[in-house]
Amino acid sequence: MTPDTPAVGLLVILISAALTDNILLTRFLGMCSYLAISRQIKSSLGLGLAVTFVNTVTCALNAALYRYVLEPLGLHTSLKLILFIVVIAATVQLIEMVIERVSLPLYYALGVFLPLITVNCAILGTSLFMVNKGLDVVQSTVYGLGSGLGWMLAIVLLAGIRQRLKTAQVPRGLEGPGISLIITGIMALAFVAFTGMIQS
Repeated sequence: MTPDTPAVGLLVILISAALTDNILLTRFLGMCSYLAISRQIKSSLGLGLAVTFVNTVTCALNAALYRYVLEPLGLHTSLKLILFIVVIAATVQLIEMVIERVSLPLYYALGVFLPLITVNCAILGTSLFMVNKGLDVVQSTVYGLGSGLGWMLAIVLLAGIRQRLKTAQVPRGLEGPGISLIITGIMALAFVAFTGMIQS
């Protein structure tokens, strides 16, 4: 930790990335897997943990590579996207192999959406936002962790609500994705309500 990144500042980055600047509920990135997997809490939690891990690791690696390799060589505009995507793909491949060996039921429950974390726009978006915010490596790692936790919180909340909705009377025109998008909008309003309290 460098002198210009006090613990309080890192805590603010973590909380704001998870709540007020939630990658899913304020920027609506990563919606496809969010809507598809959020039918059960267990699979939602598993995917959320995987996204959090990938987000944290890739933000740390991408920040270090951007700051210490791309910027000194003057390649930060031309190679940034390619390098970020390669790092994300390698990290997802690693976590896919780990989940397959540790928990086959979770591996099969996540199905195609586990390798699709590679193209999950929330992961790439987090790395791009950390560059735009001018965060250093430590701050970027905390920002990636907060973004991942925020994404996981959103998908687990939706999964819990959708399980309760199985016994509720939902109008026919709102069944399926319709009611899920309405719930997501209401959740987004609730998360944005924290904006005045925490600022990164």
